Amino acid sequence: MTQTVLVINAGSSSLKFSVHDARDDGQVELSARGRIEGIGGTPHFIVKDIQGNVLAEHHWPKDRTVQHEQFFGYLGDWIESYLEGAKLEVVGHRVVHGGTRFTAPVRIDDDVLGALEALSPLAPLHQPHNLAAIRAVADDHPDLPQVACFDTAFHQGHSAVADRFALPGNLYDLGVRRYGFHGLSYEYIARTLNEIAPEIAEGRVIVAHLGSGASMCAIHNGRSIDNTMGFTALDGLPMGTRCGALDPGVVLYLIRERGMTTEAIEDLLYHHSGMLGVSGLSSDMRDLLASPDPKAQLAVDLFVFRIVRELGALAAAMGGIDGLVFTAGIGENAPEIRARVCDAARWLGIDLNPGANQAGGPRITTAESPVSAWVIPTNEERMVALHALASVRQQRQRNGSHD
Repeated sequence: MTQTVLVINAGSSSLKFSVHDARDDGQVELSARGRIEGIGGTPHFIVKDIQGNVLAEHHWPKDRTVQHEQFFGYLGDWIESYLEGAKLEVVGHRVVHGGTRFTAPVRIDDDVLGALEALSPLAPLHQPHNLAAIRAVADDHPDLPQVACFDTAFHQGHSAVADRFALPGNLYDLGVRRYGFHGLSYEYIARTLNEIAPEIAEGRVIVAHLGSGASMCAIHNGRSIDNTMGFTALDGLPMGTRCGALDPGVVLYLIRERGMTTEAIEDLLYHHSGMLGVSGLSSDMRDLLASPDPKAQLAVDLFVFRIVRELGALAAAMGGIDGLVFTAGIGENAPEIRARVCDAARWLGIDLNPGANQAGGPRITTAESPVSAWVIPTNEERMVALHALASVRQQRQRNGSHD
């Protein structure tokens, strides 16, 4: 009987999922991928096979009152129909925050779920949706194993100075510290380097995860050394709609002088800042690059400037750099951004090969470049599928049961 792994990534306005066939050797093969987007607006369900053929599609009328939970039943029905005689072995969830307790993927039970709920204030726009997906699966299939995989886990083990804010120690003890995010993406890239760029796999590598959410990570010998995101996913680089690093005095000013509530400030910093806020036009880098509007170009200039600044800082944190990797939506698909970053970082020893960059790599620097640069697609859902499968099979072995 074919065994499968379902991966769920529940966001604020979308529900992404993928189905993977589980192999006996612990590897997985993607079978289908889909999403429900427009939640809270005009929901749209679509799923495709690995060739890109549409397997199913459905539109709902516009309804801002419909929430995530109401779509899980539809997704579950489709999954059961798609699997037919195959066995769903485990469901893996991408969970944004694992705090300091969860440093590796974990099998979900009531205790784990309660601990993750307590972390919701640290990721208020992400964690509740992650947990809603877990509960929905548990309600329909209480005996189905579920595994949580964390965006923070890869960054556990940072040095004390990398994780601390210059605040009183009691706040650190309460969890006010730098966590770092996009860890599943960075973990996938770190593993993939052994195959694609073995010459830098054990060296000092900076990975730029550039998408609507954007961050950068310093990795040495496969381990995270530092990350541009800190206490929340607001920190670091400016993003599609998120502000990135911000003087905390700005928040105080907005409260005291502008009379803004915490809810209004949260909405501003998460949804109306970043590329959208600077340009006043769009959060989509494709739109900004194509626009002649000076404000669009300013947004692009700011994005590149901040990437280059963080690149220098992360290189300093590792005492040098051997390789730079671009990944995620912008990193993989915007050669202009890659070119501008590499040109500004020539002082680090990056010598861009324009033709290779335009072609999408994987290596986009010259053979003589002291520091190599690469384009490597990330695959967070595969990372979740591998972790989930390994977790449930290891537990089965410990329990002495066999299929």
